[in-house]
Amino acid sequence: MMADLKLGRLPDRTPIKIAIAVLPDLHGRLSAYAAAYAEIYGVEETVTDLIPAMLAVFLDSDREFARIEKLPRRGR
Repeated sequence: MMADLKLGRLPDRTPIKIAIAVLPDLHGRLSAYAAAYAEIYGVEETVTDLIPAMLAVFLDSDREFARIEKLPRRGR
């Protein structure tokens, strides 16, 4: 018999590595953001470490994407 725990099974949290190429202007802006982050929070984080959190914030704040994401998908 399985117990019903309040906390369900955790989702797969295995990181997936992806590589991207960015233009020099964007790289400069990302570096400036990392510097601002370090100044504000007193913790230095690399651009590579900040990008996943930045993408998550972007996706979470996109209302149209949230609406689309809730729609049923064909072929699922």
